[in-house]
Amino acid sequence: MIEKKEKWARVRMRFVALLFVVVFVATTGRAFYLQVLNNDRLVKLAEKQHQRIVALTPARGAIYDRTNAPFAVSIEMDSCYAETRNMENIPQEAAQLAPLLGYGVQELEAKLKGAKNFVWLARRIPPEQAHKVKALGLEGVGFVKESKRFYPNSQVAAHVVGFTGVDPGGLEGVEKKYDATILGNTGFLVTERDALGRDIALKKGSEGKSGSKGNNVVLTLDKNVQYIAEKELTNAVVKNGAKAGIAIVMDPDTGRVLAMANYPSFNPNSFAEYGQAALRNRAIADSFEPGSTFKIFLVASALEAGVIRPGDMFNCENGSYSVYGRTIHDTHKYGALSVPQILKFSSNIGAAKIGSRLGPERLYAALTGFGFGEKSSIDLPGEASGMLRPQSKWYGIDLATISFGQGVTATALQITNAVSAVANGGNLMKPYLVDRVVDDNGVVLQQFAPQVKRRIISPETAKTVARMLEGVVVEGGTGTGAAVEGYRVAGKTGTAQKVEGRGYSASKRTASFVGFVPLDKPRLAIMVVVDEPTTSSYGGVVAAPAFSAIAQQTLCYLNVAPDKNVVAKKKGGAAPEKSAPKPEPVAEGGSVEGGSVEGTAAGAMPNFRGMSMRQVLKVMEKRGLNVKLQGSGRAVEQNPAPGSRITTQDQVWVKFVPSA
Repeated sequence: MIEKKEKWARVRMRFVALLFVVVFVATTGRAFYLQVLNNDRLVKLAEKQHQRIVALTPARGAIYDRTNAPFAVSIEMDSCYAETRNMENIPQEAAQLAPLLGYGVQELEAKLKGAKNFVWLARRIPPEQAHKVKALGLEGVGFVKESKRFYPNSQVAAHVVGFTGVDPGGLEGVEKKYDATILGNTGFLVTERDALGRDIALKKGSEGKSGSKGNNVVLTLDKNVQYIAEKELTNAVVKNGAKAGIAIVMDPDTGRVLAMANYPSFNPNSFAEYGQAALRNRAIADSFEPGSTFKIFLVASALEAGVIRPGDMFNCENGSYSVYGRTIHDTHKYGALSVPQILKFSSNIGAAKIGSRLGPERLYAALTGFGFGEKSSIDLPGEASGMLRPQSKWYGIDLATISFGQGVTATALQITNAVSAVANGGNLMKPYLVDRVVDDNGVVLQQFAPQVKRRIISPETAKTVARMLEGVVVEGGTGTGAAVEGYRVAGKTGTAQKVEGRGYSASKRTASFVGFVPLDKPRLAIMVVVDEPTTSSYGGVVAAPAFSAIAQQTLCYLNVAPDKNVVAKKKGGAAPEKSAPKPEPVAEGGSVEGGSVEGTAAGAMPNFRGMSMRQVLKVMEKRGLNVKLQGSGRAVEQNPAPGSRITTQDQVWVKFVPSA
């Protein structure tokens, strides 16, 4: 009996010992799993329970022009926060802080009392403001460095560069298009929390981490060319009492955009102060009827198709031509005009007859080839495609009106890019604004190169059209104001009524000029658009002088050598024009920008027609003439007639009328 009891006791002891061993092994294994194998995950979970992460603004990479001049940079500024649990007297400290941070005392006090503990007081404040707050030495008030976007050139290239929000994602322009490239990684600030999840203090020894900077973007824009374009566009808009304006400067061989100007403009450092009209990039977002600038592409397409030759003559019906029950008018009565003269004098009737010979199918195919009716795919957000109806929806007079740029819309960028194709020998390029992406060490991460979208006309056709467009700018053409001293220029004026409701406005016009220079080896394709001018509605009067000023200054800046034959012509006198007999020199709408006295012998009456009063006075002084001036505006009539022999004693008068 005793032996059985002893045996049972030993069994129980062994069982208990085994149980202890099993429990010990299980406990040890669990501890190893928690403290060794799963340590990192559990530490993070624990930290989440007693830490709060406050996100800091990430730094953005810079935006530079093609010469590495900065358009947009990120600068470090102080952001002010408060830990209310460490503040001894909130009402008193609120009274001290409020005037320095732009709060009302009661407003700031309520903000501080309403916070659990951590609260932002002001983000990215100026150094002098931060210094004043720091000087108070208040317990519980601290600072951390955050990045703020700054645009050192103010309004220059504002519509292209764009701007950012507070968060700070890109909202417009390159800032938005390349946001993922420019935006860096977000930094953070770490605060401690108690068992109830309330903020109690910044975590000692680990206040946070600064955000890493994004990559830099280098544009094709040139800050100096951009400034020139903006300055001259502003002058044109203000001088002509216009509503708005656009100017684009492009390298026709590559599609690189050297300048893209808009008026009105804005300061991206304070963009919230401006309305939507000022923020809109009209160069790509606004489409309008191109008017007579479209005749460039009509003539190029007809020449390429072989349906016309430069010497072909077209009867311009003495200024009035009926098609499908509608009457097309020219501003002046022309008889037979050659193709170059149709461009030179901007005859709508001549253009309509060329369009009729080309036909709707071929014209539509050619215009789409030039890029109309589709987006150019430039690297900017908000681009419009313009409107070119499918050829199947052209009815009646549409072929005629589209031939001279009515009933179709396009953006300024589309027209500039299409003209660039004529300038470069027939290739439609993809326009672009970003040249490369680089890191802070200058290492190129991504390089963009010129892209040919398609060939649309032959080099021979392009050269022929370019020679014709030169006639628009020389004496007698509609765009003499676009002439650039020392260089041969090709271009075309445009004047279009604005659509209003279901018809056309009786008073609102869009005046434009587009062209390229120098003629033989074009370096610049430039377009100027002036919206709703009040002095004159014609591109030759309003937009052409701005084209000339932009081209002249930009060519000098780029050190483009003048054309030798033009210089020689200046020295030796103007060579006679080799075109067919022409009508009286008039602009597209009945006035001429500027004038010419070249080729008049000493003692001969100069040709004052189209000149301003200032220009006439300048010639008077040079010739020693005693001229009586009548009216104001531009010269329309004079006595004696140009070329007549006169002396300083003869009675000479010039009559002026307003340009409008």
